[in-house]
Amino acid sequence: MDLEEALRRVPCLAGALSIDELTGGLTNRNVKVTTAAGAFVVRLSSNESGLLAVDRDLEFANSQHAADAGVGAQVMDYLPGQGVLVVGFIEGTTFTDADVALESNWPRIADACRRLHQGPRFENGFDMFDIQQRYLTVVTDRGFRLPAGYLEHMPTVERLRSALAAHSDPTVPCNNDLLAGNFIDTGDQLRLIDYEYSGNNDPCFELGNIWSEAGLPLEALDELVSHYYGERRPEMVARARLMGLMSKYGWTLWASIQDGVSTIDFDFWGWGMEKYERAVAEFGSPSFNRLIAEAVAPH
Repeated sequence: MDLEEALRRVPCLAGALSIDELTGGLTNRNVKVTTAAGAFVVRLSSNESGLLAVDRDLEFANSQHAADAGVGAQVMDYLPGQGVLVVGFIEGTTFTDADVALESNWPRIADACRRLHQGPRFENGFDMFDIQQRYLTVVTDRGFRLPAGYLEHMPTVERLRSALAAHSDPTVPCNNDLLAGNFIDTGDQLRLIDYEYSGNNDPCFELGNIWSEAGLPLEALDELVSHYYGERRPEMVARARLMGLMSKYGWTLWASIQDGVSTIDFDFWGWGMEKYERAVAEFGSPSFNRLIAEAVAPH
């Protein structure tokens, strides 16, 4: 559905005073619509979202749960099957990687994650190992580009999966895609937006993915995990780091799919290759075996 039709069909958008394109979306068109009643964000999604393991009905339901937790934006309307989700506009400053890297923000990031994780459970689960396999099937079936040597690392990935399975905490409702741009600083707290990839997951994936996406140093992950748990937890740092490593390897194929289908003017292949190269470097690093040992050791 295009924006003009959405404006006609969604009651809260009636009488739009201004319409402004929002930057940052790589699978959606995001538009701020201001009316006399307030400001709203219209998320218009493409029909290719299913290839990326995005279920819009689940995104809608989980967005409501995140709003109930006091972390996400208020959900205003949803048109099932039409690719339209309308949420309230959150006034604040959108984070950049530099903001995520600020030590003063790490307790706030941890607090925002805890508030989401302690909120209502989501409607589905999320497991990056399963998602990676689903992406791999799409890439191979459709003949999309695969990074050189990608499949050679699958035995290492299975070793990583087995190590993480040695201990497991209860899953919690996670965003699973906390790029810097999905943090909104309202001044008194951080809000979390964009629940396309949301699902109940290991909290260490959330922390490790934040660390990975922002390219933070190792000491930042240690501090982020410590703020989240309220104490030093080296075994959880190892777990989060391995989860962050798997996120790099898995999201690489997300980029491959986007490179094959997206009409957005963005270098998806270059974005994905940067993640892949970082993942391969960590697979071959001296610390990898140590991290595996820490993950399987008795806690």
